[in-house]
Amino acid sequence: MSQSTNTILMIRPVGFRKNEQTAVNNYFQENLELQNAEINAKAQEEFDTFVNKLRAVGVNVIVESDNPDTDTPDSIFPNNWVSFHQNGNIAIYPMFAENRRQERREDIFVRLEEEGLKISAIVDYTQAEEDEVFLEGTGSMVLDREHRKAYCALSPRADEGLFIEFCEDFEYSPIVFKAYQTIENKRMPIYHTNVMMCIADDFAVICLDCIDDKKERKSVMKQLKADSKEIIAITEAQMHQFAGNMLQVKGDKDKKYLIMSEAARNSLTQQQVDKIEKYCTIVSSSLETIETCGGGSARCMMAEVFLPRA
Repeated sequence: MSQSTNTILMIRPVGFRKNEQTAVNNYFQENLELQNAEINAKAQEEFDTFVNKLRAVGVNVIVESDNPDTDTPDSIFPNNWVSFHQNGNIAIYPMFAENRRQERREDIFVRLEEEGLKISAIVDYTQAEEDEVFLEGTGSMVLDREHRKAYCALSPRADEGLFIEFCEDFEYSPIVFKAYQTIENKRMPIYHTNVMMCIADDFAVICLDCIDDKKERKSVMKQLKADSKEIIAITEAQMHQFAGNMLQVKGDKDKKYLIMSEAARNSLTQQQVDKIEKYCTIVSSSLETIETCGGGSARCMMAEVFLPRA
């Protein structure tokens, strides 16, 4: 069971802007003094450059364009509504923002099958939306696929009961905790686990300062150490530059890369970079518009595809 894949699904935006429905609890989103059309054009440019950089190192990027007929400003972050697993199963998730629910598209599954990938079953959790219960995919959960552990920082977008249900269905051991960030001198829940932690083959990048409860912090560290992960701690300030929002992928000849934004890369100390580069090569790309308006970064833009070949 591998922790990283060579195949990534990415959705090219057609109507990207700051999503007013997600801004209520995503404190990473900010306003840009630009017209929406200009914001979308900049986001497309950042997206295309990013895809080219991934392909240049041998990552198999499957690009689908967003549907221009739907109001889906956050479609660029597909990892929140779908996850693809080694056993051929797909999970579809309940989304907090109503306009994000339209991002879920069956035609994307047809495209993956056309790419020679095998889908065995679809596990659909979306009915939970009726009870206002949410779990936003590999945004809400950070999966250690190799050791079958799932890490989840509870928030309005990550329900504990549904998380446990996912873990039972997909055979993961659940590790639950709470993570916070300081907003106007208040400790507020972090909206997605994947902005404060990333698990790679041999290491984990994590903002331990976000886990206020010492017992919970200790428990998370213990789990990571039990799996021989080197813990690379980042500060809350670095997390705000999306230094937790990274993903390890495989390129040509299974060479490992850690993918992140330029802002994340620039926030790292030389010591942190050296620790990462013991294990894999860093690839970064400028995602300034996407980060500012979308409140998500490199990791959020990549839905990992672990489906077996047909």
